[in-house]
Amino acid sequence: MSTTFPHTDVAVIGAGFSGLAAAATLARSGKRVTVFERHDMAGGRARTFSAEGFVFDMGPSWYWMPDVFEQFFRSLGREVADHLDLVRLDPSYRVWFPSGPVDVPAGAAAVRALFERLEPGSGPAFDRFMEEARKKYELGMNDFVWRTGDHPFEYVGMKAIRSLLSLSMFGSLSRHIRKHFKDDRIRQLLEFPVLFLGSRPEHAPALYSLMNYADTVLGTWYPMGGMHRVVAAMTDIAEAEGAVFRYGCEVTEIAAAEGRVAGVRVDGAFVPCEAVIAAADYHHVEQHLLTPEWRRYGPDYWKRRKLSPGSLIFYLGLDRRVPELLHHTLFFDVPFEDHASKIYDTPDWPEDPQFYVAAPSRTDPSVAPPGCENVFILIPLASGLAPREGAHEVLFQKVMDRIERATGRDLRPHVVFRRDYAHADFEADYHAYLGNAYGLANTIDQTAFLKPKMRSLLPGLFFAGQLTNPGPGVPPSLISGRIAARETEQWLASLPQHNLPTP
Repeated sequence: MSTTFPHTDVAVIGAGFSGLAAAATLARSGKRVTVFERHDMAGGRARTFSAEGFVFDMGPSWYWMPDVFEQFFRSLGREVADHLDLVRLDPSYRVWFPSGPVDVPAGAAAVRALFERLEPGSGPAFDRFMEEARKKYELGMNDFVWRTGDHPFEYVGMKAIRSLLSLSMFGSLSRHIRKHFKDDRIRQLLEFPVLFLGSRPEHAPALYSLMNYADTVLGTWYPMGGMHRVVAAMTDIAEAEGAVFRYGCEVTEIAAAEGRVAGVRVDGAFVPCEAVIAAADYHHVEQHLLTPEWRRYGPDYWKRRKLSPGSLIFYLGLDRRVPELLHHTLFFDVPFEDHASKIYDTPDWPEDPQFYVAAPSRTDPSVAPPGCENVFILIPLASGLAPREGAHEVLFQKVMDRIERATGRDLRPHVVFRRDYAHADFEADYHAYLGNAYGLANTIDQTAFLKPKMRSLLPGLFFAGQLTNPGPGVPPSLISGRIAARETEQWLASLPQHNLPTP
């Protein structure tokens, strides 16, 4: 027997960061909002699970750009501090190079001093680099990221033109960094944030040095209880504003009538609505929830897209502490060239990958039993990589060997819980196109108006999330939801009252 759902002004598909931001924003403005989430909890890729006394964040583990969260909470009449217990990490993270570990401290002055030790005389170059990064951040976060990207003319204006002429915006980020610094460790430290944008530094626009400002000046934070605490806070606020959440409900069709959105079909039930925000996988929504006449992009378009990496994740529960690991540890102890080639050029399973380890229990005792460690290991892989029998285990043993060399501890005998999560899981859980983890790569030819459009060919349907503007990552996804909400409000205001089409 199908469930009956009441009419709603806006149906939001997906309760990830973009869907939550859209729902809360629209509910605040007085709209009737229903969020349909196929899982039994909110969060999308930022879901959580518990096992053997450990609490694991399934996806995002970095709380960067705190100003984006502050702006969002304040737009809803709240303060972050009333909902989250944030701790600034210091050191922000540790990086293992072939020559040994480097701890990156919190704050620009401390990072400047670190760079001087690594490359004597680099302080003035650091000042110039960070000043330009600050300008890019302010321009990007106050102007560029709030555009829908529907047309290049959105980005034309006197301020934008002056900025393009005065700042390194669209050249290679890698070349931009190399103009300032010679030490390979400094270069890798400045390049690594774009891995969160799903791109190689040589292909990412120099605009994204703004990430270095976010990292160095704004800091690396952690919400006590885990990243899912952010999801819980956003959900609570959306519900307090009147949004309704329907869990375990999957949207299977977006219906059209009279040339615009008429409603959505959810597990056999029809839900009439005036607008839809698709905060689910863009490819899945267009190719599977819309009839062909409303699809802007076809299979050939998607085949030509450059995707961000997929991920192989190991969630581990250890029955001992590992003081040699920081909350965030990056293993750059092997060259990246071969690994990068097998992600972006000739997709294959890497022989000796770089990888990332999170140990949130180093900061937060609530995520592991007493005396134990909660460990999350992520290896970037090519999206759409064909499965290979035994490949997970081969890579697991290799990364554990390297962790042992770095820490002096063999952690394998202490693993009391292990769960692997990779491409097929992303596809099954999120309908992720080719199992991608971070959306499209942020390359020069996939930036701004060159991304998939936020406004659908079907009037009344708007897209949000990491496959459209502004791009991948938690803060951009949150902003994407707010932009989609803004566009949806304008759409609703343009409609005749009480004139809902009948499919």
